[in-house]
Amino acid sequence: MTVQTATLTTKDGQPLRKSLARALRREKFRALLLITPLLLFVIISFVMPIGDMLFRSVENKIVEDTLPGTVHALTHWDANSGELPKESVYAALADDLMLAQEIKAHTRLGSRLNYDQPGISSVFRKSGRRIKKLDTSATLDAFAAFNPAWQSVEAWQQLQSIDGFTSRFPATRQSLSNWRRWYRSEEGEDSDPNAVLPHGFTYAALYHDLARLSAEELAELERDASGLFTNISDQIPDFPSNNFTTQFADIDKGWAEIENWQAIKRLSPRIIDSYFLAAVDSERSAQGIEKKPDNERIYLLLFLRTIALSLVITISCILLGYPVAYLLATLSVKASNLILILVLLPFWTSLLVRTSAWKVLLQQQGVINDLLVWVGLVDDAGRLVMINNMTGTIIAMTHILLPFMILPLYSVMKTIPPSYMRAAKSMGASDSLAFWRIYFPNTIPGIGAGSILVFILAIGYYITPELVGGTTGVFISNRIAYHISSSLNWGLAAALGTILLILVLALYWTYDRIVGIDNVKLG
Repeated sequence: MTVQTATLTTKDGQPLRKSLARALRREKFRALLLITPLLLFVIISFVMPIGDMLFRSVENKIVEDTLPGTVHALTHWDANSGELPKESVYAALADDLMLAQEIKAHTRLGSRLNYDQPGISSVFRKSGRRIKKLDTSATLDAFAAFNPAWQSVEAWQQLQSIDGFTSRFPATRQSLSNWRRWYRSEEGEDSDPNAVLPHGFTYAALYHDLARLSAEELAELERDASGLFTNISDQIPDFPSNNFTTQFADIDKGWAEIENWQAIKRLSPRIIDSYFLAAVDSERSAQGIEKKPDNERIYLLLFLRTIALSLVITISCILLGYPVAYLLATLSVKASNLILILVLLPFWTSLLVRTSAWKVLLQQQGVINDLLVWVGLVDDAGRLVMINNMTGTIIAMTHILLPFMILPLYSVMKTIPPSYMRAAKSMGASDSLAFWRIYFPNTIPGIGAGSILVFILAIGYYITPELVGGTTGVFISNRIAYHISSSLNWGLAAALGTILLILVLALYWTYDRIVGIDNVKLG
C-alpha cells in the first residue's frame, strides 16, 4: 500500500514552499533597498577615500608617466655596473624633459624622487630651465647630409607607415608622441604637429633606434622604406653624436652621479615598496634592503612609543575610571546624575581648548607647579617639567579619553544586581573577597569595551601629543599628519597609516583570541 503526501498550495495553486521562498526573497530585496543609500554613502565617503589613500603607499606612476622614454631606455642598463647609462639614455631624458618642463611636470617628479634621493630635486629644476639650450645640430646636420628628404614632413609620415614601426623604432615613436604633446601645448590644441618637422630630439631618438638595429634589420629596413635609408648600414657608424652626456653634466653635475640614475631606475616601476621600507627605517640600495643609519631611524621608535604610551594611557584610564564608574553605579540617582554630568562635561568643550588648558596647568610656571611650591613639596628652583614631554602626553590624553572608559564600565556595572554582593557576604565572604570574586569578574566585559575604545582612540591621536608632547611625547600619527600637510609626502603617510591600521587589526585579533570579542559589552 503506497501512501501519497499531498502538496500544500496557495489559493492560486502555487506550491506553498515556492511561494514562501519568493516572499522571503522579496523581503530581503526590500531590506536591501532600504540600506542601499546608507551603504552607498559609506562606500563613497569612507571606504573609497581610505582605499585610495592606502593605495598611494605603493603607487608610483609619476616616474614612468613623466619620463616614459627614459624608463624604457634604462631597462637595458645595469644599475650595479658602476658605469653611467649610455648616450641613448641621456637622449631619451632630453626628449622627456623637453615635454615635462612644458607641462610643469619635472618639478613634481623631482620632488617625488627627492624623498628617496635627497638633492635630486634641484637637478630637475635646473635642467628644466636649461633644457631648450641643449644642442642637437650634430644629428640634424647628419640626417640632412645623409638624405635631404629628412628635411621634409613627408619623410616622417612615410617612416610612421612602415610595417612594424612601433617595434622597430620605440624611442622614435615615444619622441614623436612627446613632440605632438609639446607642440600642441606651445601652439594650441587646434594646431597640427604632423604638418611641421619635429624637434632635434626626435632626430636623435631616430639615430639611436637605427644604431640599435643589426645589419640584417638595417638591410630589411632599406627594402621596406624605399629611398629613406639607402646605404644606412654604412652611414650609421659615422653619424656624429649630440653628446647629451656631457651637455647634461654641464647643466648639473648630478647627471654624472650614478646614484641619481640608480634612484630613477629603482623608482621607475608603477608599484613600489620604497614607502613601506622608509616606514620601517629601511631602504633599498644596490646591495639590497638595508637599515638606514642610526641617526635617520625614527619611525620604528615612534611605532613602539605609540603602542607603549597608548597602553599606559589605557591602564591609567582603567585605574582612574573604575572607581568613578563604581560610584555612578552605586550612589543615589541624584548624586549619580551629578557625577555623570561632570563626566560628560569635557564633551561640551573643544578638544583644542582642553589640550590648551593642560598646557597652562602643566608648564613650569603653571598652576600645578605653583601649588606644589606653595605647599612646599618642591622648591621654586626645582619646579617639575611636565609639559613638552612624555609626561604631558600621558596626563592630557588620560583626561581626554577618561570618559570613554567610564561610560562602558558604568553601563556594565549598572546591570550587576546588588544581590550578588549581599549573597556573597551572607555566605561569609569579606568585602574585598566578595568584590574580587563576584563583582570584579562581572565588570570585565566593560573593562574590555573601554580598553578597546581608549586604546584605538589613543593610538591615532595627534593634536594633543603635538601640543603637549614635545619631542619625546609625539606619536606616529604626528608624523602622518606632517607628511600629509607639510612635506606632502602622501605615499609615506599612506604607508605609515597602513602599517598602523594593520597593527591595530592585529592587536584586535589577538584580543579576540585571548579574551573574546563576544565578551565585550557596552551595557
